[in-house]
Amino acid sequence: MPQPDTTELQDRVSTDSYAGSVEAGLDALDTPVNSNDGGLLRRIVSRVLPPVGAIVLFVVIWQLLWAAAFWPEFKLPAPVDVWSQIWQLVTTGKIVELFWVSVHRAVIGFAISLLIALPLGLAIANITVVRRGVGPLVSGLQSLPSVAWVPAAILWFGLNDRAIYWVVLLGAVPSIANGLVSGLDQVPPILPRVGKALGAGRWGGIRYILLPAALPGFLGGLKQGWAFSWRSLMAAELIATSPDLGEGLGQYLHNGMSLSDISMVFAGVLLIFVVGVGIELLVFRPLENSVLRARGLTRAT
Repeated sequence: MPQPDTTELQDRVSTDSYAGSVEAGLDALDTPVNSNDGGLLRRIVSRVLPPVGAIVLFVVIWQLLWAAAFWPEFKLPAPVDVWSQIWQLVTTGKIVELFWVSVHRAVIGFAISLLIALPLGLAIANITVVRRGVGPLVSGLQSLPSVAWVPAAILWFGLNDRAIYWVVLLGAVPSIANGLVSGLDQVPPILPRVGKALGAGRWGGIRYILLPAALPGFLGGLKQGWAFSWRSLMAAELIATSPDLGEGLGQYLHNGMSLSDISMVFAGVLLIFVVGVGIELLVFRPLENSVLRARGLTRAT
């Protein structure tokens, strides 16, 4: 019986070892990185310290500018005066009313905008005639400042919530629709073809293939749509003021201007900023991270 060649056996062993090392390397790429390596305290510090440091630096510079008296105090208030205004709102409970009036309007307006923008964006992305005819109009509306619609909305609807929601819709719908179109345009053409080959109909392909594939890009449009919705709402509340509308953050800012109270104006601006940052950190940032992690586009942060 012939004996196997020693050189051939060595080559086989070497090849098997190389294949095994390559396979192990590929498995290592798929293994999630252990986020506990740095310790819980280090991760908390790395997340909390930068924004806190930025806020402290901002307040210090503000205090120095106020102390140097580059501007009179009716133009630049002291940080402690602005904090006193905010603390007064907190202790009296008025801050709850301000947040509720404005935030619930923004959420309702954003939800209605989403219901309108989804079919509009799908039509623009999938129907050539609609893209050519309506697409430029939607882009033009997105570039038009929503505050320009406030006078017309007041004349059409009067000083009521309908006028405010109209301004919010005209600010948010174009941005959300264009975000969806942008996300759908980035979907690889092979995906809907594969879905069609597997038996997916037109609406099934949209629901199970196009929309999930466009979701990472669409999230950018949703964030921008919320920003436009919030900005439009503040513009409407700042101009359309009436006791029947309740006092939101925009109304509070308008009252500060009417009273020539610069500390009240700064307090209103800071509260509007806090809401914007809070929605971003509590809603859109976790949603974006979860979607991107599910698709392997980013590691956990």
